[in-house]
Amino acid sequence: MKKIRIWDLPVRLFHWTLVLLVAGLVITANIGGNMMEWHFRFGYATLTLILFRLVWGVNGTYYARFANFLVGPGKILDYLKGGDARRPPGHSPLGSLSVLALLAVLLLQATLGLFSNDDIASEGPLYKFISKELSDRLTWFHTAFNIYLVYALIALHVLAITFYLVRKKNLITPMFTGDVTTELDVPAAKDTAGRRVQALLVLAVCAALVWVIVNLKP
Repeated sequence: MKKIRIWDLPVRLFHWTLVLLVAGLVITANIGGNMMEWHFRFGYATLTLILFRLVWGVNGTYYARFANFLVGPGKILDYLKGGDARRPPGHSPLGSLSVLALLAVLLLQATLGLFSNDDIASEGPLYKFISKELSDRLTWFHTAFNIYLVYALIALHVLAITFYLVRKKNLITPMFTGDVTTELDVPAAKDTAGRRVQALLVLAVCAALVWVIVNLKP
């Protein structure tokens, strides 16, 4: 058995920051009023993080890449039949699909928020580019449909973690430490200072892009 790094620091920080932001989004949306200013800020930060993760999923370290997430029906079926024992570290086939789905619905949710309105005092920064009728439709999709997809996927995520904990497999600790213990001969993520700087630069570019989008003028 040997200990190897699978989750680089950028992925771990992304994960836990996203957890806090989603919690903040839910809380501020339910409070409403003046807290909607923070709701939008959390939304911009979430959009920045999702864009970062999409880039890092293409150009990040080994286990962060989406190329290692994509699995065919054969691997999924083998996993469901109990082929987990010799599975490499990282996300399981179903876990991979769950992560991709959650990123997709969060990206959609954050994008919808840019065009939304509450018929009182709050409007998304891109509301001015579309009609009120279209904004109302997108707002409904944002508040009455897609948000429940987010809740459902988060619930499945938590249930999966709990299921593995019952089976004596801790998925939480590696997302803090980045390391797992395995007997398999698999590559370790190159969580170097250079890669961390690269991730920071990618994040800065994504933040700048979101700032430009939020501040677009008609």
